[in-house]
Amino acid sequence: MKKLLIVSLITVISVAASAQHRYYSARPYTRSHVSISVGRPVYPYYRYDPFYYPYNSFGYYYSPRQSKLDLTIEDIRADYQDKIWSAKHNTSLSKAEKKRTVHQLKYERDQEINRVKRNYYRSY
Repeated sequence: MKKLLIVSLITVISVAASAQHRYYSARPYTRSHVSISVGRPVYPYYRYDPFYYPYNSFGYYYSPRQSKLDLTIEDIRADYQDKIWSAKHNTSLSKAEKKRTVHQLKYERDQEINRVKRNYYRSY
């Protein structure tokens, strides 16, 4: 019985070891990609598409301009985030009251954002 257990254990170990995949290469080691550029940084994982780069020809980062709606929504989120933080850290409220207040503030925030979106798209 002991010999059968040892033989089966050796078989399982040898099958598991032979199932491992080994990567062989003609080169003994791999080197990192080195690129020298003038203007903007070029990384090997970027596509070679002039509109894909987040850098302009002078190397300055630019981002698309945000609309008035996006800025208004960010302001609303920031205001309500401050109100929610204040409600969570209010020591005079019980845990249930804090939870109820936070839930109500999140509901009001979502309603306010929906109202702003409705009015924005309604005006255009």
